[in-house]
Amino acid sequence: MATRIGILGYGNLGRGIDLACAAAPDMELVAVFTRRDPATVTPVTASVAVYPADELDAHANDIDVLVLAGGSATDLPQQTPAAARAFNVVDSFDTHANIPEHFAAVDEAAQASGHVAVISVGWDPGMFSVARLYANSILPDGADYTFWGRGVSQGHSDAIRRIPGVADARQYTVPVPAALEAVRAGQQPELATRQKHTRECFVVAEDGADLAAIEQAIVTMPNYFADYDTTVTFVTQEELDRDHAGIPHGGSVIRTGTTGAQGECTHVIEYSLKLDSNPEFTGSVLVAVARACARMAAEGQAGCKTIFDLPPAYLSPLSDEELRAHML
Repeated sequence: MATRIGILGYGNLGRGIDLACAAAPDMELVAVFTRRDPATVTPVTASVAVYPADELDAHANDIDVLVLAGGSATDLPQQTPAAARAFNVVDSFDTHANIPEHFAAVDEAAQASGHVAVISVGWDPGMFSVARLYANSILPDGADYTFWGRGVSQGHSDAIRRIPGVADARQYTVPVPAALEAVRAGQQPELATRQKHTRECFVVAEDGADLAAIEQAIVTMPNYFADYDTTVTFVTQEELDRDHAGIPHGGSVIRTGTTGAQGECTHVIEYSLKLDSNPEFTGSVLVAVARACARMAAEGQAGCKTIFDLPPAYLSPLSDEELRAHML
């Protein structure tokens, strides 16, 4: 029997989740919930019903896992704990500094309701988190480095769009080439945040907006831009649509370490992603994790989980026998 999936929010990420459900033989998208007028939302899966977000709880018995497609800045801190009171849920909360606080809020709700909630799923946090954990376990004497981009960050772009006076925006995260080359060479440089990445923001302002105030709000935003060299370029909507329509991303998580009595052997572990579509890839990760969420719920588990708590086999539609025969 297919796992019944609901999506809360239908922007770029919601569409990516829809596509991932369609590609998974054991998943069925049964409902989309939106804060917009449902008549204006057309899912990729044409047969799926679209409901107002405020009708969510009325469909609790129809959905095995609710996948949340909102932004981390303001949506998920409220939506995920609220949804976990009625559903098994999966979200992509990606404000790293606030994950412990988000976990505690979601865990309280999920434990009270007996549901499973998996938070901070995507590629970072998510796939990169797993790579860091494995690499740290294997090379305890070493150093971690994570480089993102060059690519569009959905979360950072969303945070800019929430600033008063902003009509639309794209934010690119860009690795500093010299820093990346030094790490790959095993040099273990000590790098400040500003030495690893720069941030490029392309912003469409509303008519009459205070451009200086918008720029100041961006470059001083905690957890997003304050610790980076950030450039803000104001463009027209036509320029943004023409030159920044895609949502590519990617990056590398690297650990360099040594083994031997004197540390004479150097090792470099690198896990890299190159993504044509950030939201479609993130949606694919969310759907795989929804599979694991449903399995844990069926076992009677409850509470908040992260990617670290999921058995790898639970992510796959294949049986244990098939996994051992073909992937081990």
